[in-house]
Amino acid sequence: MAAIGAALLLITRTTEPKQVYAEIDWGLLVFFVGLFIIVAGADRAGLTATLLEPIANWDLHRPPLFVPVTAVLSNLVSNVPAVMLLRTLVVNFPDPQSGWLALAMASTLAGTLTIIGSIANIIVVERAAAEGVSIRFADYIRIGLPVTLATLAVGTAWLWITN
Repeated sequence: MAAIGAALLLITRTTEPKQVYAEIDWGLLVFFVGLFIIVAGADRAGLTATLLEPIANWDLHRPPLFVPVTAVLSNLVSNVPAVMLLRTLVVNFPDPQSGWLALAMASTLAGTLTIIGSIANIIVVERAAAEGVSIRFADYIRIGLPVTLATLAVGTAWLWITN
């Protein structure tokens, strides 16, 4: 959608192309593209199965186990790659519907734990730095930890009760 919007701006010439290009965060764009390329390459090379093999036998289909694993992985590699990796497990759950809900909930809420937990966090920290505001990792996690633990606990309980 963003590419379509940018193309329309360039085609209609209502905005100077240089101005459109200046607004693009090229570093973030390359980061995001690289993230998907690496995850797809790891998946095609069979690394995904190898990386997930140690935890594949942990009965992850149960939310109280799957949610913390998702939260930890989301904060190690960011939530988008975590979802790309964990989706290969969810399809084999006895109840994939619950698995997808747990993955969506946990990867989203776990993104508030650390700066690298979500690409949105990285964007905010980079934009703040551009404005002269420094958001340190320790400051972020001091607030992110209780928020993440509380929301994941409520979300897990909700999924457990409703499914």
